[in-house]
Amino acid sequence: MDRDAALDRVEAIVDAVESETLPVPVREVWVYGDVALGLDPLDRLDVYVTKDILLRGDGDAAAEFEASHGVKGVGKSVRAEWARENPDLLRANSNGYAAPEKCLAAHLLPDDEPIHLEVCNASFEDNVTQRLKGAMAREKYEQILDPRGVCLYADGQRSPNAMEKLRNGEFAFPTLTGALEMLGVESDEANAAVEAMREYRAEQTGATVRGDVV
Repeated sequence: MDRDAALDRVEAIVDAVESETLPVPVREVWVYGDVALGLDPLDRLDVYVTKDILLRGDGDAAAEFEASHGVKGVGKSVRAEWARENPDLLRANSNGYAAPEKCLAAHLLPDDEPIHLEVCNASFEDNVTQRLKGAMAREKYEQILDPRGVCLYADGQRSPNAMEKLRNGEFAFPTLTGALEMLGVESDEANAAVEAMREYRAEQTGATVRGDVV
């Protein structure tokens, strides 16, 4: 993916978060990995969003969309207002419930672009730590979240200069192995983790999404 095109896509995502009705409220937008490092071109664009839960349910919407679309939980897990405006973007999980992460991906990402969207209720920095602990304990290294990230949007405000710095390649980060070692991973295990992460990432195609709860 051409770097300029990738950053244009990132900017469009932040624009949508800032101005459009989304399936769920979004509190943070980060980019991480290759795009944060200034690589050009990118194998994949990695985007992380922190979502908030909906505080008030809408029982009428839940019944309405279960009857019309066979999807449960509209008005509880995703906004009823959004679902009524974008019924074609409504996505469900394997249990038939509206899936916030899949709905966000459908709203924000073209299907044919190599973009990965991570969606979690926790901030990027908190989730990096939690995912690392769990992945190391289970030796599921491919589940580690690359800690080299840049925050573009938080709590209703865009970063005043992060996008410009991204476009100019001004951020400096260590290697992925070095970044994991800085988080306390031993050198040999960090090398093994990086290899597993690269192999897993190389298998991904098109737009992908992962939902997480911490």
